[in-house]
Amino acid sequence: MKKIIAGTIGNCVHVAGTMNFLTLADNEGYKTEFIGIGITIDQLLSEIKDKKPDIVALSYRLTPEPLNRIMEELKDKIEKEKIFDIIWIFGGTEPTSLVAEKWGIFTKIFYGYEDIDEVIAYLKGKNYSEEESYPKDLISRIKSKYPYPILRHHLGLPTIDETIEAIKKVAEAKVLDVISIAPDQNAQEFFFDQRNMDKRLNGAGGVPLRTKEDFKKLYEAAQRGNYPLLRSYSGTKNIIKFAEVLNENINNAWCAIPLFWYSELDKRGPRTLKEAIIENQQVMAWHGERNIPVEVNEAHHWSLRDAHDAIGVATAYIAAYNAKKMGVKNYIAQYMFNVPAFISPEMDLGKILAKIELVESLEDNNFKVYRQARAGLTSFPANLYQAKGQLAASAYLAMAIKPHIYHVVGYCEAHHAAKAEDIIESCMIVRGVLKNEFLGSVDMTKDKNVINRKNKLIEEANLIIDSIKSLTLDIEDPLGDPDILVEAVKIGILDAPHLIGSNIAKGQLKTRVVSGGLYAYDEKEARIISEKERIKKIFKEENLQLRKS
Repeated sequence: MKKIIAGTIGNCVHVAGTMNFLTLADNEGYKTEFIGIGITIDQLLSEIKDKKPDIVALSYRLTPEPLNRIMEELKDKIEKEKIFDIIWIFGGTEPTSLVAEKWGIFTKIFYGYEDIDEVIAYLKGKNYSEEESYPKDLISRIKSKYPYPILRHHLGLPTIDETIEAIKKVAEAKVLDVISIAPDQNAQEFFFDQRNMDKRLNGAGGVPLRTKEDFKKLYEAAQRGNYPLLRSYSGTKNIIKFAEVLNENINNAWCAIPLFWYSELDKRGPRTLKEAIIENQQVMAWHGERNIPVEVNEAHHWSLRDAHDAIGVATAYIAAYNAKKMGVKNYIAQYMFNVPAFISPEMDLGKILAKIELVESLEDNNFKVYRQARAGLTSFPANLYQAKGQLAASAYLAMAIKPHIYHVVGYCEAHHAAKAEDIIESCMIVRGVLKNEFLGSVDMTKDKNVINRKNKLIEEANLIIDSIKSLTLDIEDPLGDPDILVEAVKIGILDAPHLIGSNIAKGQLKTRVVSGGLYAYDEKEARIISEKERIKKIFKEENLQLRKS
C-alpha cells in the first residue's frame, strides 16, 4: 500500500482540490494523510522524514510569481537532503502549474482542467496520453476506470458527413468512452433489402448508413482523442447478418437486443412475436459464442408502455435469464430510471434495486453482470434549462447503484437530436455530478422506503415468474421457451396499457402512479390490484392452475 502525504505550500489556503485528490486516492487503496495548509518547505521536509511517504502531493493556487521562490527553495533542499526516492505531484491553476513545471521536480502535474477519470487513471498507474492507454474492448475499458463509470451517448445525425464530423469532435473532447451509433429506421429494417426503402424517410431517427464502407468511415472518425469505442443499434430484421457487419466494421463494443420486441408486438418490424423471440435468442447465442457482451434491453420497453413496476422487474430477470441460457458471458444490464416520468425517486430506486437483486442472482463463473444506468427519455422537458437539471438529478440518483456504464441522454433530446456540442455539454454535466459523487454521498439504497419497495417488487416479480413457469408441466425450461413466452403475452401475464388493440397481446392492463410507484389498477373500484390478485384472475379466466416453483 503506497503512502501519499499532501498539503498546500506557501500561504495558499485552498484545500478543496487536495482533499478531493486524497479522497480518490483512498478509494484506490492508497494510505493518505493531509499534512496541512500553507506549510513551509522546512515543515514539508520534516514531515517527509517523519512519515516516509512514497508520494508527496503539493498544491498552490495563488498568484503564480511568488511560487518561483518557493520552488527554488524546494529544489535546493531536495538536492541538499538527497531526497531522490519520492514521487512528487503538483496540482494548481494552469498559471501556477506552468511555473511548477519548469523546475523539473514533479513527475505529474495537474493543471486544473483534468477530469476525474484522468486522475483515477493516474492513481491506477495508467497514462491517458497515448493511444494504447485506451482499452479497445468494453470489459477492459470498464476495469480501467471502475468505480468511475465509463460514459456512453448515442449519436446519429441526418447525413453521414455530419455524423463523421460529430464523432471527430466528441472523440477529441475526450468526454465519452462509447459512442452508440444510431442508424436511421430505413437502415435498421432494410439494410439488406434497400429496394424496399422509402427514400423520403432517409435520415429519420438516425444516420442513413447504406454500405459497410459507411460504417468503416464512422469507425475511422473515432480513432483520435480518447479513442471511444463504437457500438450500434442491432436492427429490426436480418439481425445476425447485421451483427456481422457491425462486428467486422466498427468492432461493435456490445450487442443490444430485446427479447419480445421489434416484432408485431410494437410493430417496429415484420416478425411475429414467436419469430422475434427465436431470432433474438439466436443473436444472443451468436454474440455469446464470440465472447461479445450482450445487453437485452427488455424491461424498459414494457415500462415505457406503462406496464407496472412488477412487470418491469420480472422482465429484467427473464431477459438476463435468456442471455445466460444462450451462452452470453458478459451481460450488460441496462437500468432506465424515470420510467414512467412521474415515478418518485425512492420508488424508482427501489424498482432498480429489485431488478439488480434478481438479475445478479444469476451470476456465476460463466456469467458476469455489468450495470448500466441511464435517464428515461420521456422524463426530459422541452425547456432546455430544466432538461439540464433533470439530466443532473437523474444521474445523481443513478449513482446510488454504482453503475459500470452510465448512458448519458442528451439534455436536448426532447427539443432536437443531439449534435456534438450537445453531447459534449451533456457529458460534462454528468461528469460534474460524478465529481461530487466521488467525494462521498448519502447511501440512498439504505433508505427504509426504498428497501421496502425493493422487497415488495421482488415478491411480486417472483409471482409473475412463477406464473409463467406454471403454464406448462411438459417443458423443462419454460422461461426460455418461445411458445411459453408468447403465451404469457397472449393471456396477459405480461401486458401493458399501450398494447390495447394488439393482435398478439391482451392489452387489458390498466395502471396508475400511486404514491410515486406504478401499480396495476382497478379503475372502476379506484384501487391498486395486488399481483397475487391479478395473476389469480388471469389463471381463473384461462382455466389454468397456478403452481408455486
